[in-house]
Amino acid sequence: MIPLRDNAAPRRFTPVNVTLIVVNLAIFLYEVSLGPRAIAFVSKFAMIPADVAAALSMHPAAIANSMSPRTAYDSIAPLATIVTAMFLHGSIWHVLGNCLYLFIFGAAVESRMHSTRYLLFYLACGISAALATVWIAPASDVPMLGASGAIAGVLGSYFILYPRGRILTVLPLIVTSYVIEIPAVIYLLFWFGVQLYSGLAEGAQAALVGGVAWWAHVGGFLFGMAIAPMLAERPSTPRRRARR
Repeated sequence: MIPLRDNAAPRRFTPVNVTLIVVNLAIFLYEVSLGPRAIAFVSKFAMIPADVAAALSMHPAAIANSMSPRTAYDSIAPLATIVTAMFLHGSIWHVLGNCLYLFIFGAAVESRMHSTRYLLFYLACGISAALATVWIAPASDVPMLGASGAIAGVLGSYFILYPRGRILTVLPLIVTSYVIEIPAVIYLLFWFGVQLYSGLAEGAQAALVGGVAWWAHVGGFLFGMAIAPMLAERPSTPRRRARR
């Protein structure tokens, strides 16, 4: 299912959401411009669950007592990739697909949270999604990258904040395709069900090796559902005119 438009966003172009889309596209174009050096760039800033798990398991005193500042830096550097990895993408379709979902669902969520809270929320969703992957696959040395974990949090918040929303969707079939309007709760429940089923069916390592971090999507979505009500304002309702 390919989303085309939702009916909940009061404005389609909101500042933080548009900026996030531009940043993701710009960084991907920079990756492409590097040519063969892109592999080293992505390897440096993508998240490797095993390295993050090792860094998280280290006691702060052990890091402080490391032999040199360089050793201490190497011990905590993997933690920074939790954030940097969410701005990297592996292919043009990867980044375009993520930007499409962010464009469709993010504007409405930003309208309810306002810009600063929405930015912090987006980053927190990406971090929670990455940590969910580390928790499920702490021994994995497969690099993880992409904004989909953070965007999954945006979808989870949309599910809570706009239960009556509707999504104009392209429904591709074997021979033809249809454009239909689907209730947001149905669309997002189906999306989440696919992520959860795929994660359970393939297992922790298989999901990563197959190219999709299913559990990052699951973790991000659940985090977005849980935290959105704390950050969003109540929807404004038009005042009724007093009768004469």
